[in-house]
Amino acid sequence: MANCVSCTNKLSEQGFQKLEQFIDELDEKNGALISVLHKAQEIFGYLPREVQQFVAKKLEIPVSKVYGVVSFYSFFTMIPKGEHPISVCMGTACYVRGAEKVLNEFKRELNIDIGETTKDGKFSLDALRCVGACGLAPVVLIGEKVYGRVTPDQVKSILKEFE
Repeated sequence: MANCVSCTNKLSEQGFQKLEQFIDELDEKNGALISVLHKAQEIFGYLPREVQQFVAKKLEIPVSKVYGVVSFYSFFTMIPKGEHPISVCMGTACYVRGAEKVLNEFKRELNIDIGETTKDGKFSLDALRCVGACGLAPVVLIGEKVYGRVTPDQVKSILKEFE
């Protein structure tokens, strides 16, 4: 949900101060857009319009250029992610070994679709093309934690780890 409480709290004045400090400490601002956007997403969790406008102003570049980069690279997101972002690999190896069934079970358990966040802001769900861990297929990432050889019947117990 775009207006979840934990998401709007992330757009704090403190967050903007952190980002401003990061930008001010850069030796060279030309060519720093991607690293600044990475830092902004690390601070805020996503890159809403307000953050993009702030970055554009601080780097003295058009907002359209910032938006172009944010919308081009799949790593960047303009939609708030959950506290625990879930990514299910849908690469060939994972798909062949049942990733679609695992993904469908996450959808069912969380009552959300790909690209959505639970009402409480706890989980968001995405599908990835490949995480490069084909030997562990199907693979699920929750934040930085990797789960390999996941089956649909493991989904409920995986989610309980984050309650």
